[in-house]
Amino acid sequence: MKSTITVSFIVRPARKNKNGEVPIYLRVVIGGKRFDVTTKVFIDPKHWSREYGKMKNTTDEARRVNEILDGFKLKAFDYQRELMSENKPVCVENLRMKWYGKSMERPRMLMEIFEQHNKQMSALVNREFSPLTLERYETSKRHTEAFMLWKYKVSDIDIKALKYEFIADYEFWLKSERKCDHNTTVKYLSNFKKIVNICIKNGWLDRDPFFGYKMTKREIERPFLTQDELNRLSAKTFLIDRIANVRDIFLFSCYTGLAYVDVLQLTRAEITIGIDGEKWIYTSRQKTDTSTRIPLLPPALEILEKYKDDPQCINEERLLPVLSNQKMNAYLKEIADLCGITKKMTTHTARHTFATTVTLTNGVPIETVSKMLGHKNLKTTQHYAKILDKKVSEDMGVLRGKFASRKFEKLETKMATGISD
Repeated sequence: MKSTITVSFIVRPARKNKNGEVPIYLRVVIGGKRFDVTTKVFIDPKHWSREYGKMKNTTDEARRVNEILDGFKLKAFDYQRELMSENKPVCVENLRMKWYGKSMERPRMLMEIFEQHNKQMSALVNREFSPLTLERYETSKRHTEAFMLWKYKVSDIDIKALKYEFIADYEFWLKSERKCDHNTTVKYLSNFKKIVNICIKNGWLDRDPFFGYKMTKREIERPFLTQDELNRLSAKTFLIDRIANVRDIFLFSCYTGLAYVDVLQLTRAEITIGIDGEKWIYTSRQKTDTSTRIPLLPPALEILEKYKDDPQCINEERLLPVLSNQKMNAYLKEIADLCGITKKMTTHTARHTFATTVTLTNGVPIETVSKMLGHKNLKTTQHYAKILDKKVSEDMGVLRGKFASRKFEKLETKMATGISD
């Protein structure tokens, strides 16, 4: 039953990644037949010794890679000994069975699980998930793979190798290499945590690598327009129709609180008569699939009336001629400059403006605002809704008046009874 096996390592330039690194493969030759398996390790080809089948410099990184390769070589020889002890032929087919077969547990690889998750999500787009949600997870998957190539020189990893250190280093990479701000980093890590939770719930991981790791978003100032800025925007005359259209659509969002994607998809069938006999929007937010009902204010009705016969709206069966989000934001920057508005204006600025200047500042209760925004809980609304100084001043003015009134009543009582201090 004795059989000679030859173990070596090769690189495959044809499978070079975008960083110019090439993968290392283990090659086992038995009786003229060969068995190749990827080590999931990528290296700079100029540091590879083809003659010796290993990294040729003496850096810490080279020593680490060579140690990994030694582990693969020992694994091949261990399987050879197992086959011999089991009195089985030492051949490529049996070695492959040992490597991948039922005689050993195949490692569960992180990116395979991530890919399976995204495929299932893709099949449910527009039913349970929005295209934007899928896009975020696809981006998160690419970031995770890029991080592993940067940190470990591998394109995939056994989920059992996930530790707290992996999460901490991933956060550092997102902030330093990808230049993500803190809240964006937290979003990507939250997406990654969902994949980790899948592994935990299936019993593939015994310990949560996120245990003890804090993922708290920082409160940020969300720009919104004041009433004066809204007035300037409404009164401004634009000679170019496309610029005027973008201004109108932005104002429509300011007076309805609808996000860009919801305005984009809004149809005439979603304008109906509410319980008060006035026109309302009855729709469903794409992001959260939450039912939203919004009474239409006069400025919003004027905009709808302006575009009721617009050819693009009629042909595309839409309520407003909305451009791509990228183009909308580009034009809004130009519009802000023309109107003397120094704040950063994006399509989402309109949603913040609705929550603050249009509703809360005018005394609409936050519970009502939350309902119109389509939020599932009040805490989400509180992030959007900043109570303006004007509103605080008005409310405190009423309270100040009450105190003054009580002091006056107390003085009158003293005078009437002849009591002096």
